[in-house]
Amino acid sequence: MSKPVSISFMATDLDAIAVEEGRVAVFVDKEASLDQAARRINRLSKGALERLVKSDVFAKAKPGDAHVLAYPAGMAAKAVDVIALPKRADQESARKAGAAIARARGASSMLIMAGPHRKAADIALGLALRNYDFDAHKTANKDDKGAVRLMANKPEDVEAATTPHLAVAEGVHFTRDLVNEPANVLTTTEFANRLADMETLGLKVEILEEDKLAELGMGALLSVGLGSDSPSKVVVMHWNGGAKDASPLALVGKGVVFDTGGISLKPAGGMEDMTMDMGGAGVVSGVMRALALRKAKANVVGLVGLVENMPSGRATRPGDVVTAMKGDTIEVINTDAEGRLVLCDVMHYAQERFKPVGMVDLATLTGAMVVALGHDNGGAFSNDDAFCNQFLKAAAAENEGAWRMPLGKGYADQLKSRIADVKNVGGRPAGASTAAEFLHRFVGEDMPWIHLDIAGVALVKSGTDMAPKGATGWGVMALNRMVADHYEVD
Repeated sequence: MSKPVSISFMATDLDAIAVEEGRVAVFVDKEASLDQAARRINRLSKGALERLVKSDVFAKAKPGDAHVLAYPAGMAAKAVDVIALPKRADQESARKAGAAIARARGASSMLIMAGPHRKAADIALGLALRNYDFDAHKTANKDDKGAVRLMANKPEDVEAATTPHLAVAEGVHFTRDLVNEPANVLTTTEFANRLADMETLGLKVEILEEDKLAELGMGALLSVGLGSDSPSKVVVMHWNGGAKDASPLALVGKGVVFDTGGISLKPAGGMEDMTMDMGGAGVVSGVMRALALRKAKANVVGLVGLVENMPSGRATRPGDVVTAMKGDTIEVINTDAEGRLVLCDVMHYAQERFKPVGMVDLATLTGAMVVALGHDNGGAFSNDDAFCNQFLKAAAAENEGAWRMPLGKGYADQLKSRIADVKNVGGRPAGASTAAEFLHRFVGEDMPWIHLDIAGVALVKSGTDMAPKGATGWGVMALNRMVADHYEVD
């Protein structure tokens, strides 16, 4: 499993700058004089740093941007990374600065001269988030990366502030690993096993097999996996760090480990990306890992429905009617609208068993969400303004784009079926909202609920500030922040 970079925290030692053979990172406030570390580098490099800082190129640098002095004279380092960062930088700029260091670092050791910077912990988080490479299936060029040392005036304080950040970064990496894995590796059984392994972190993990799901009446979920040789499962992860017997927050994730579309077969072009259709379950798993690693003082239960949607002689057909755990009958119009069939049963089970204080579901649910919001924002649907605002504020604080989308009777009416209680699709218009309204049907009247459609943000084709191309881990940081701000006991 990929883990965030290991960082050692040390007191500032200016003498180390001259002998570091890897890379040295230093921060420069364009509106202020050079700090101690920058002045030392400037002297060693015979004024090269100051010439860079006074150049027109650096004048255009935005907070978090990096410029490189390669093989500077007077130093052993391969390069000095000069990062534009105000002394009173905001969180986003500091994390961007750390990410810039990670991109520049490669396989080199790194000496980060953070000095008195008050955002040193966010610099470290940005480094940890961007320092990710999914190379589990590559056979060459797996270089061991050198050590990272962060020097600060108060290293113990910086380490204490950084430790919970690195727990969250590990949760993000765990999610990325799951989403990036090919489906022949990450089967439903392998996914469940990886979650069971988290019991070593203090989580309690239950795996519900097909016979138990049938006993519970999860006909909607089971219908999705009928065409696959991989058994359908529900995994329940418990983190009980809050008040004894207090109701938990429930997180529910769609875990379709591969989605062919079933009998309603998808086009061949791009189908290889459907390894990411378990992205919702991946985020729930990453959040649970982060909460356990940082010993969150909250009660949270994570539930993921794991299935594979394949065509075969046993597969569910368009026109079939299945019965959900709640008792509602569902006309399956399109077998490629399978995620909502998984979620409706797991959501109902979560409410019946755990009586949560609120419920958040996550799913790579609709292509319509990508059309509506692209790859910059996930869609948020909710029946409770206050609950939804908790998430939206947390997402904004973590710079994970989210935008609230509409629910309403008109969208629900599109789901009326001639032969059953409801059909699983409502046509092309407002496809993301009709999908959300389908799920809304399985939410209790007094249950605060948020549906997050992450189809556009779970995996990207080009790198972002905090992630290389591929899986992003979007949602782990926002949900962790939401738990920290609203559901932890003092």
